Amino acid sequence: QVQLVESGGGSVQSGESLRLSCTASGFIFSNFGMSWYRQAPGKERESVAFIPSFDGRTQYADSVTGRFTISRDNVKSTVYLQMADLKPEDTGVYYCKREGVVDYWGQGTQVIVSS
Repeated sequence: QVQLVESGGGSVQSGESLRLSCTASGFIFSNFGMSWYRQAPGKERESVAFIPSFDGRTQYADSVTGRFTISRDNVKSTVYLQMADLKPEDTGVYYCKREGVVDYWGQGTQVIVSS
């Protein structure tokens, strides 16, 4: 079955960096675009970044452009989110998502950024 397992969250100070990982199994990873979403307390889940299955342009939310970088390793079936210059408003639970006719989500990893 499809599984997505996120890791790498934690508590950091404003301006610091974190790298999130999402390791996939149960499907041919290289065939699917992957996304990172986040959900802040009391807010709706929002898209943060997207990477297509093969070479193509990555996409970012305006709020993270220039600070976050999404990448993937198709050999390791893993998608990454490198987050730099973190701000308190980046606090939330971060989820990876397999894009497709049927969406699959990971369980999420918590990121807390203190000022």
